[in-house]
Amino acid sequence: MQTPGIILTAVLLFCFFGLMVAVGLFCRKHATDVNSFVLGGRSVGPWLTAFAFGTSYFSAVIFVGYAGQFGWNFGLASTWIGLGNAFIGSLLAWVLLGRRTRLMTQHIGSKTMPDFFSKRFDSEKLKIAASFIVFVFLIPYTASLYNGLSSLFNIAFSVPYWVCIIAMAILTGVYVIFGGYMATAVNDFIQGIIMLGGIIAVIAAVLLSNGGLNEAIRQLSQIESTYPDTVGTQGAFTSFFGAQPLYLLFVILLTSLGTWGLPQMVGKFYSIKNEDAIRKGTIISTVFAIIVAGGCYFIGGFGRLYTDKLVGDGDPSAFKNFDSIIPTMLSTLPDIIIAIVIILVLAASMSTLSSLVLTSASTLTLDVIVPRLKPAKDEQKRSLLILRVFIVFFIVVSAAIAIIKDSFPGFTFIAQMMGVSWGALAGAFLAPFLYGLYSKKTTTVAVASSFVFGVAIEIIQLILMISGTKPNGFIGFVFTNSLYSGVFAMVGGLIIVPIVSMFTHRQSEEKVDSIFSCYDKKVVVSATDALSGGEDAE
Repeated sequence: MQTPGIILTAVLLFCFFGLMVAVGLFCRKHATDVNSFVLGGRSVGPWLTAFAFGTSYFSAVIFVGYAGQFGWNFGLASTWIGLGNAFIGSLLAWVLLGRRTRLMTQHIGSKTMPDFFSKRFDSEKLKIAASFIVFVFLIPYTASLYNGLSSLFNIAFSVPYWVCIIAMAILTGVYVIFGGYMATAVNDFIQGIIMLGGIIAVIAAVLLSNGGLNEAIRQLSQIESTYPDTVGTQGAFTSFFGAQPLYLLFVILLTSLGTWGLPQMVGKFYSIKNEDAIRKGTIISTVFAIIVAGGCYFIGGFGRLYTDKLVGDGDPSAFKNFDSIIPTMLSTLPDIIIAIVIILVLAASMSTLSSLVLTSASTLTLDVIVPRLKPAKDEQKRSLLILRVFIVFFIVVSAAIAIIKDSFPGFTFIAQMMGVSWGALAGAFLAPFLYGLYSKKTTTVAVASSFVFGVAIEIIQLILMISGTKPNGFIGFVFTNSLYSGVFAMVGGLIIVPIVSMFTHRQSEEKVDSIFSCYDKKVVVSATDALSGGEDAE
């Protein structure tokens, strides 16, 4: 990168960081009590909520890691992952979970997912168990957000990886600690705009550098497949479902359906303002996902056009350094595009990081620490102080893990732990949360069974990865990698919960009816929202 490009990037970074901190300071007035700090007072509008959902969903892990890896594996068919994220992970999540989550969590007074399980199923033990799962698996997932920063920053600056991590951690911590959820939501909106503009600019630049869309596709179609079933054939990386359709399906399911069970994702529905905000937010979130996720994976699909720069004279089938694909593609582009992408990746990482640390800290504080303290004169002030302390704690720990992972490659456990985190969280929580919103018959034991099953599947996956053991048969298929086992954990939970509920003790009918009564309240709407019947309609 030339000197003018370095100066431009530095100026953009300075403006970006300054804006993020300014928003945090401005939003202090919206973080005066626990409810406003954690949920924004349950009055956040559609644009802020939709962008908060989208930016929490799509981090630098997707842009640098997943887009490079799955684009290399599937070619242009990797775009299906982005579309799955948009229509299953965003649209269906809003339609099926949005309204019901907002109504029930307010009705029972729940601020976190573990607290929801406690109050919905009348079990303090479920809250403790869920809090423990969040604590154990969300930290390594948080640490993974820093992946890819080093390779991108090295294009513009000769800055050590640990400096990038610390800078990002400190700046994220400042605005979250001062402004809470509202500062996070406003910054997510700003960061989302940057992500949208950045993705569109990158798509245009990459295609133009390869002679346009048609020429880029033509070049990609002539690359021979390196996979067993299609080895030596051309066109596999431009085919409709790619060279590995089954593997593609599992990636789509894990990265799309998994969001339904992640506490930092469904938590966005707790704070949304009203019905109109939900309708608008559904559309905004879906469009955002189509552009950002679809664009990321679409660009990743052209990764093999850069094979000579990635593997030289080596064997493409042996290539494993997937995090280098997107940075290599970008290194060939104009300085202005590289500067935009660096801001894009920072925005994506910081938005997701802020959401994760706020979720982790609020869960540990409100569900574990505060209930075990003696009553205080100013309960709100003490709770806010503890919340802020744990935000610092989670940011420091996640940053330390990321630095250790990079500095000591021998700590393979950390990388493997990151890989199973998403599957463990989604596998444990998806089914209980979904059924908890819809079914009066779901039992406490069934919820606990899903917790155990989801976590156990991923622990087994972790052990097999560490030991290098590769089972045969169906078990071997399930534990092919953390993507496969994560999908089985989620689908297994959806089957286990209703079956176990049939044979275990249910809550009292009166208690459950009281919880579900929030769905039966009558509200008055205008004729534009609902048609009337009878004589009035004639």
